[in-house]
Amino acid sequence: MSERHLAGGGKAGDRHIVRAGRTDDRDVFEYALLRVVPRVERGECINAGVLVYSRARAYVGARTHLDESRLLALDPDADVAGVRAALAAIESVCAGGAEAGQAAGDDAGRRFRWLVAPRSTVVQPGPVHTGLTTDPAAEPERLLDLLVR
Repeated sequence: MSERHLAGGGKAGDRHIVRAGRTDDRDVFEYALLRVVPRVERGECINAGVLVYSRARAYVGARTHLDESRLLALDPDADVAGVRAALAAIESVCAGGAEAGQAAGDDAGRRFRWLVAPRSTVVQPGPVHTGLTTDPAAEPERLLDLLVR
């Protein structure tokens, strides 16, 4: 038996990873960094947030932190207010509700996929990575501390 396989015959959302014969209560989650690229033609960026999605828990969330001094070091003319507004809009889409606009009616997975779609703007998503967690709602803050601050 391989080190890693899917256990049980339940639905896709009920999957658990089995290691050494024991079931783990952790669920797979996906995440992507939010990068600020003040001058797209130069390609320089700073990490300014993280998006997290858990299919098993139907959760999507984002946490952002803009280090204004680092941004201005890359581009002294950067539109700091515009970047902050774009980051706040991403958090609103994740939260759902009236603040999410048309995305409010979409499920968590669809909102995540829309947010991580490649775009050529100042605020860009990075590649999607995976992990395991028992608490997807705690991952945005943990990853923000680890990868952004």
